[in-house]
Amino acid sequence: MKLMKQFLTIVCLFGATFYSIAQERLRVAVLSDIENEPDDAESFVRLLVYSNMWDIEGLIATTSIHQKNKIADWRMHEIVTAYGKVRNNLLKHEAGFPEEKYLHSVIKKGFADYGMKAVGEGKDSEGSELLISLLEKKDNRPLWVTVWGGTNCLAQALWKLKMNKDPNEVSKLVSKLRVYTISDQDDSGVWIRKNYPELFYIVSPGMTTYAYHYSTWAGISGDVRHKFNGPDSTIVSNQWLNENVRFNHGPLGEQYPEWKFLMEGDTPSFLYLVSNGLNNPEHPDWGSWGGRYELYIPRQRKWMPEPETRPIWSNTEDEVKGYDGRWYISDKATVWRWREAYQNDFAARMDWCVNDFKNANHPPIPIVPNKIISVSSGDTVYMNASKSYDPDSNSLSYNWMHYKEVGSYGMTENSVRIANEKNALAWFVAPSVNKSETLHIILSVTDNGKPALTRYQRIIVTIIP
Repeated sequence: MKLMKQFLTIVCLFGATFYSIAQERLRVAVLSDIENEPDDAESFVRLLVYSNMWDIEGLIATTSIHQKNKIADWRMHEIVTAYGKVRNNLLKHEAGFPEEKYLHSVIKKGFADYGMKAVGEGKDSEGSELLISLLEKKDNRPLWVTVWGGTNCLAQALWKLKMNKDPNEVSKLVSKLRVYTISDQDDSGVWIRKNYPELFYIVSPGMTTYAYHYSTWAGISGDVRHKFNGPDSTIVSNQWLNENVRFNHGPLGEQYPEWKFLMEGDTPSFLYLVSNGLNNPEHPDWGSWGGRYELYIPRQRKWMPEPETRPIWSNTEDEVKGYDGRWYISDKATVWRWREAYQNDFAARMDWCVNDFKNANHPPIPIVPNKIISVSSGDTVYMNASKSYDPDSNSLSYNWMHYKEVGSYGMTENSVRIANEKNALAWFVAPSVNKSETLHIILSVTDNGKPALTRYQRIIVTIIP
């Protein structure tokens, strides 16, 4: 009671850009060089069990440096057909899963040639025409294009718009685009970034296999292949996938192949968009299951085909305690720090494919009254998540964390110390500042179901001198 009486009167400053679990549905299109190796098919299976979160408006089969002249849209159709067999069961758990027939209708082919050879007069394709129509659609929401292979289909759409429309109209359409590419898998990505300098673009630049060793997205599962330590490798192993995804999880699980190089290298591009309370897609520097990126012009590296000429959202680092108890600083840690949560979440959704509601687990609902607050130096800031609940009536555990890499305050020895950090009610003393500073507090709420599921709330604190 004493603590409750000490609560600050905090004014909520909910901004239009703040992203919460109840956010506006995102428009999504996928470009994939599926069948280049197993990982695209793996990612495609995961995408479909999250497909109720977004408006998926395009599934486009493309080429890449690894698959220069082949289009495998047939594989997308094959996996969507399997999805259709489990959709009714998925709907027992959450609403909004798209119909199988609809998903088949948005599967399109790109141009079956490599990179910039597929850009220019006479190089239109079903895929590039679909992208143009999606940009021209009377819908003010951004269009998120997640790129798992080459970007030449997108490059062709942008080239054609430039050839046929007024520059001001082209700029307006390009402003609706949001792109997250899994490195550069053909030579059109550099062309796009150079010719459309205002385009929102997330990438770990580089077009060779060697470049992948230095890419943020490799944190999804690349521990063994890319030789880095920190995360738990057992939960991205083929054995774990056999038990939790591939076997005894219905027709869709059967479509999930064993990985050869690493599991689901393309998945960070849409994990970034998963509505879990942690992410804000308009702010790559805030961090998410899909990693964290900062806006700058990357220096030239030997695996990059040419120097970058404009700021892009690219690699940055987090300091994270690993599975072995040691601390690691890397760009990959911005992804693998959430690995247990995103793998458990996938396993639960695969359970939804075959189990009814009472025999499956569902994510908890974290509730924090004030998500954007303003305080003065020296104030005690109390945070209360006691109204959080679980739809399966599972017990909940809590963890409050100062995400020190995010916000203007935090990268000093005088870090924010959160008291009672493992409880629903926690607090900290706002540090002394000489100018207004921001810091981000992340609440993780985890249930004790099987598998244990986690959801988040982000609190943005402005500290006034």
